[in-house]
This record gives sequence, structure tokens and C-alpha cells, in this order.
Amino acid sequence: MLDSFFKISERGSTVGREVRGGLVTFFTMAYIVVLNPLIIGYTPDKYGNFIGGTKEPQIALIAAATALVAGILTILMGVVGRYPLALATGLGLNTFVAVVIAKQMSWADAMGLIVLEGLIITVLVLTGFRTAVFKAVPSQLKIAISVGIGLFIALIGLVDAGFVRKTPGTGPVPVTLGYDGQLVGWPVVIFALGLFLMIALMVKKTKGALLIGIAVATIAAVIAEKAFKIGPNFIPGGNADGSNFVNPKGWGLNVPSLPKEVIATPDFSLLGQFSLFGGFAEISIIAAALLVFTLLLSDFFDTVGTVTAIGHEGGLIDKDGNIPYNEQILLVDSLAAAAGGAASISSNTSYIESASGVGEGARTGLASVVTGICFLLTTFLAPVVAMIPYEAATPALVIVGFLMMTQVKDIDWSSGIVTGK
Repeated sequence: MLDSFFKISERGSTVGREVRGGLVTFFTMAYIVVLNPLIIGYTPDKYGNFIGGTKEPQIALIAAATALVAGILTILMGVVGRYPLALATGLGLNTFVAVVIAKQMSWADAMGLIVLEGLIITVLVLTGFRTAVFKAVPSQLKIAISVGIGLFIALIGLVDAGFVRKTPGTGPVPVTLGYDGQLVGWPVVIFALGLFLMIALMVKKTKGALLIGIAVATIAAVIAEKAFKIGPNFIPGGNADGSNFVNPKGWGLNVPSLPKEVIATPDFSLLGQFSLFGGFAEISIIAAALLVFTLLLSDFFDTVGTVTAIGHEGGLIDKDGNIPYNEQILLVDSLAAAAGGAASISSNTSYIESASGVGEGARTGLASVVTGICFLLTTFLAPVVAMIPYEAATPALVIVGFLMMTQVKDIDWSSGIVTGK
């Protein structure tokens, strides 16, 4: 029944590969459960309130809601879209919401604009407009987008691991090697350990190479922290331009350690705390409409690149550049934006980290179902997930980014779309 519904054999996969791929995707993007609360949870709105309308950050509530919505949407993508694609709160979009939108209105009003954007883009899917634009993008350009995203996620992996960092005082770019031009600290060693282990296992064609690498690197990280008391390298809620370092040799996101408890009771009270049209009363109608349009534009084309990149990586695109169940995939992705706003965790979108699971062998929606179940379990097992540091998970991003970059050989450089002729 699983094989028939998800077309596992037809896509050249097995149940075991789908399960492994789903687990790898989860561990590669599980950081969002920790990172999203740090981005939006410590930022007050126009009235000085945090998400939930309180005077104190609600980090645990945001983490629980982030995991819940990611789990439900990813399972929905697997069952409806039947595609190895996971969804969660969009990085970049959540920063835009926190830094730009919430500063002009309450958090409830800001989330209302996200819900509105999600509803609009859903209508565009139902009318066929978004699908038509997706299909209109030339196949050569889609391959080029995949290569570009490969470069991007490889850089994300290197930056998140601290192998390269933002240069203080210069904004998001340029980047510099390590800290002040030098690689320092045990976290970089853990990253290198995970990276070389994954490469070795992949060369040996070991099944579950990425997953094994993440697990071993996490264990090594816990041991290193226990032995050397490394600590974090940043101030929670501080600027991410390098000026908030407490210890440049510290861990980038969370400090790996054995959790005091394995199971925690989740609190989902943030769900439903949004005002659909409240933002239009806070600022001018034109200004609010422009904010919605900005969110829509980013969400619209970000998905084009992500879905296409995953398709090329998994060999799921036909000779005409089309993707199976394309309309269903775009529908779930569109609903995700509205769901994220309704849950007060910012817009949810398709994650390029799904490529790590595809690199492990995932080819069907069953992998997404596995990833989604893991996210739902995370609402109870947040202490366990929190022990996985950036430095243990990001080697998978670097490897998958490299694999995606190899698609550059498939670009027809004599094509008019490339040469401009």
C-alpha cells in the first residue's frame, strides 16, 4: 500500500531509504525549533510587548508552536504533494517580520498580515496563476537556480558552523575565515569531524552516511562541552553581526549537553493570536499592502527555486522540466504561509535543507511524513533536539550543497537563456 500510494518503487527508492532520508532532513533542519524563538522571541513589537502580548519572551511556547506547525505541514506535503519536501518557519522571512513589520504594529497585527499573504497566494494557486508562472520558468534557468541554491546552502553550512563568519561592522557581507581570520575553538573541530566522517562514509557508499555523521558529531560535541566547558559564543537576542560574541570559541546556537529531562509538556497557547486586518489600522493601507506584497513576492519565488532544486537533486523532473503533483505541492506551500501566521511563528515555507534527505536517498512523500512525525515528537522531546548543535548538523548542508552544485555540468552554456542571444 505504501509503495503504491507514494510510488516508492517507481521512483527507484525503498521504504528504508525514505525513512533514513526523512530522519536526515529532520536533523538537518531541526535547528529551526531552537533558532526561530531566538529570532522572533526576543524582539518586542511597537508597544514593547513580545509574541503573545506579554512583557517577557515566550521562548518555550514559540518552540512548541514552531515544531507543531512544521510537523503538520510536512506530513501534509508528504501525503498530498507526495514530494520529499519539508516545511517550517522561513528563515529570512522571520527576520523581516521581526525587524521591519513588528516594529510598526503589534505582533498580532504582524501575524495577521502573514495570514493574509498566505491566503492570497493560495488563491493564486487555486486559479492556476502560480502554477503557470512556475512552469513558465525555462528549464535551463531552473537548473541554474539549483546550482545557485547549492552554493547558498553550502555557505549557510559554513557560516552556521563558524567556519566562516560575518565581518563585524560591515553588515551581512563580506565574510571572513573563522574568527578574525583564524579557525579557533572545539566547535570548528566538531564541524570538521562531522564533515570528513560524512565524506568518508559517502565514498564508501555507507547507507545513512549523513545521519551517522550527525549522530557521531553530536556525541563528540557533548563530550567536548563536558570536558572543556566551552559555552555559547553569543548573547541571546543580540546582534548577529559578530559584535555580540561572548566567546568566539563557543558554540554557535545551542550548547550541547545531556538533557536533564527527555520529555516536556508542550504549550500551544500562541495558536490563533493574530489580527487579520489590524495592521491596516496601525499603518496606512498602502504601507500595509506593500508589506504583504513583499512577503508574497519572497514566498512566491523562493519556492520555485527550492522545489526545482530538490527535483533536480532527486531526478524527479521530467524532460520538459515539470514536477509531479506540482499543483498540490504549491497548494500546501501556500497554505503553510497562512498557517505560520495563524500560529504566531511567522510564515512557513519549503526548506532547501530537504536536499540533505534527498542526498540520503529520499524520493517520495514518505520521507516527508517521517520528517513531519519527528517534528511532532519534538513538541514533547524538545530537550533532546536542543542538544544537537549547529556544528554537528551543518556538515550535511555543505555536502548536499556541493552535490547540488555539480548540476552545473547540465547547463547548456550555448543556450540563449544563458548567453542572452
